[in-house]
Amino acid sequence: MFSFSKRQSGVLLHISALPTGNLGKDAYRFVDFLADVGATVWQTLPLNMTQSDGSPYQSISAHAGNTAFIDFEAIVDLKLLTPDDAVRFIDNRDALLSLAYCQYQRQKNHQLQQQFRQFCRQQAYWLTDFALFLVLRETNHLASWQTWPAPLRNKHAAEMLIVKKRYKQQIAVIKFTQFLFFKQWQALKSYANQKGVYLFGDMPIFVAFDSADVWSNPHLFKLDNQQNMQVVAGVPPDYFSETGQRWGNPHYDWQAIQANDFAWWIERVRTQSQLFDLLRIDHFRGLQAAWEIAASEETAMNGEWVEAPGDGLLKALTKRFKGLVLIAEDLGIITPEVDLLRLTYHIPGMKILQFAFDGTTKNPYLPANIEPNSVTYTGTHDNDTTLGWYLSLDDATRAHVHDALNTQTPNMPQDLIDLSLLTASNLVVIPMQDILSLDGAHRTNVPGTITGNWVWQFNWTQLTDALKNQFSAAIKSAKRI
Repeated sequence: MFSFSKRQSGVLLHISALPTGNLGKDAYRFVDFLADVGATVWQTLPLNMTQSDGSPYQSISAHAGNTAFIDFEAIVDLKLLTPDDAVRFIDNRDALLSLAYCQYQRQKNHQLQQQFRQFCRQQAYWLTDFALFLVLRETNHLASWQTWPAPLRNKHAAEMLIVKKRYKQQIAVIKFTQFLFFKQWQALKSYANQKGVYLFGDMPIFVAFDSADVWSNPHLFKLDNQQNMQVVAGVPPDYFSETGQRWGNPHYDWQAIQANDFAWWIERVRTQSQLFDLLRIDHFRGLQAAWEIAASEETAMNGEWVEAPGDGLLKALTKRFKGLVLIAEDLGIITPEVDLLRLTYHIPGMKILQFAFDGTTKNPYLPANIEPNSVTYTGTHDNDTTLGWYLSLDDATRAHVHDALNTQTPNMPQDLIDLSLLTASNLVVIPMQDILSLDGAHRTNVPGTITGNWVWQFNWTQLTDALKNQFSAAIKSAKRI
């Protein structure tokens, strides 16, 4: 079990950024790299299935794994595919997965059958609705569920029985595909834990409107009588955007959620706690109050903060999940009420060194002001790489950086990595791009833009022995072994 009481280090890298972008050999090799250098944490972005924009923060389901991460070599090892199958259908993942399920039916592997049946029973609280949603989404040409015929849109019981019967095979394939994802992830997690590496997940606070979650639970969201969103989520103008960020997610009807003892949220965290050893709540601030924007607004500039029952939710979660390790993404506009909520439940916050150098001594991100109960980063997936950030600084900010590093000719990004590792934070996580000394052309995401994001991948030739040894030495020097 992960303990936050020790000084540790980790690396931020999403599965899609591995050279092959899946849960195969590169994922295991990355675990080996972490263990070799003395890092004990691998942080990823959300693992859920993405929409057309590829953002892991706008997913089709809060539970389902991204099937693009499935490693087909592992399916060949299960004898559900042949190497020839994998070559023949290399550009058609759906055909391969369907073929694997057909082989599973013919194979009569009793152990695998038992595992699949157990998976379906354990995940029934989300799996059936998700499979139905995916089938109906396909039959309606990927149109938003809100435009479907009324019996489908409203999940009429009689119509759902017809759908289950008519699409029995397709539904089974979808469930089996999720079984393969979870099976592969659990194998990777077991391998990582045996190597002393813990998996650090990321859970977006909101879900996408066009998702299995909202379709199957519309009463838990602020929708009108026609099931249109009345208000949408986002954040007001901040460091990342002058007009704020209009995410477009539906807001929760917290009164309805609370009336059911937070059952939907408990189920959501139940899935994530199976996948990860520690879990970041993205936009933790929204558990105390969230920025609500009228759905008709084009930007996030006009909105209001609406309170949420975060105390009741966290009380329910900590009661239900013993040993649950949560991290709060508490960046942006943070009030004393948000801090109080986080501290009441002893949840570490985040410290970003790229935000530290405005010249004020009270800046909470300055290394001298960072407390142990926190996670320090050079930057996050939403930031530029540290080298790209440094090269883009104005003269005044760069001077503050030089003062903090006590040099006029810093070695970037290594000097900022060293500085972060030496902070009081019990956990320091470094983006892989910084370990590889990459510039801003290699960043993961640019908030407020919709193209060119979530596609960056590294290759192993970039991770030279010199860079690997440099990172390992920095971890040891900071006594994070």
